[in-house]
Amino acid sequence: MPAVIGEKAPNLRLSEWVQGIPTNFDQEKDHIVIVEVFQVNCPGCFLYGIPEAISVYEKYSSEGVRVIGVATAFEDYDKNTLGNLKMLAETGEVVGDTKRGLGDYGKLDGDKLSYKIPFPLAMDEVTERNEPVNEENILEFIRMQVPDFDTHSIENKTQMIQKSKEYLESKKYSAHTFENYNLRGTPSVILVDRRGILRDVTFGQVGHLESALKSILSE
Repeated sequence: MPAVIGEKAPNLRLSEWVQGIPTNFDQEKDHIVIVEVFQVNCPGCFLYGIPEAISVYEKYSSEGVRVIGVATAFEDYDKNTLGNLKMLAETGEVVGDTKRGLGDYGKLDGDKLSYKIPFPLAMDEVTERNEPVNEENILEFIRMQVPDFDTHSIENKTQMIQKSKEYLESKKYSAHTFENYNLRGTPSVILVDRRGILRDVTFGQVGHLESALKSILSE
């Protein structure tokens, strides 16, 4: 069931927990749950998204706020792997663009993060795509990204269909959380209230998380 803001948040489908105690939305009754979705090969995730999630974790965990980190993969499948996530959790070592990017900013201790991720970490359920790319799933994909697709001109529709077809044909794997929550990239945040209702899904917005959380805490 696809996630819809304002409705019950569907449980995360994860392949493996690499740190902390496994949990899910239906196990976190009376808690506010923040899911920080990142990729191992994503410098911005480690410069901005994860540090913001750590700050919120440290400030609000005593107020019934749970933070979960979910590593996903929608590109660079050779680097955004379960093995590299395990290495990150166990040693703090990073790879690829993350290693280069954080190194350029002086944010590494050798090849390792300069900070420890304190909350539970899991890998998104990433599976090889087997279904053929056809008109039906092309249009389904477009309408998830562009709800008003039918109002566009024929020229724009044709361009969107062609670009989506090329993207789906190049896409070797599907990441369940990333797709079910219609995420547009990483870092992204999924915010679920104490009743299990999906309240917010944001991509790449630094500084938005705490204000959104405070609004729920005040209810």
